[in-house]
Amino acid sequence: MPQSLAMNLIHLIYSTKERRPWLSPEIRPALFAYQAGAFKELDCPALIIGGERDHVHAMFVLSKNVALAKVLEEVKSASSKWIKTQDKGAHGFSLARRIRGILRGSIPSPTRSPIH
Repeated sequence: MPQSLAMNLIHLIYSTKERRPWLSPEIRPALFAYQAGAFKELDCPALIIGGERDHVHAMFVLSKNVALAKVLEEVKSASSKWIKTQDKGAHGFSLARRIRGILRGSIPSPTRSPIH
């Protein structure tokens, strides 16, 4: 029997919850790399992933072995969990930057402060 081949390219677009601008330019490259790994695990290689503060675009090859609904569910779920773990660190980093600025201006020291 002859072999039949198909390639289904999917352009997925999805937004953040309530279209909140959670995807800062600083976090997007790491998020997109993480999502590429999630697509790869599903045997659906991502060709390109990008987006803005409130939404993501991903073009990927849909595997013949997995339903589109399953890919969407898995990638969105994994992305959401990853963002939540990164969000805690982002708040701590922002706070640390503010404290560092305050400390620099208020603590005189003859040597350079270890906080820079």
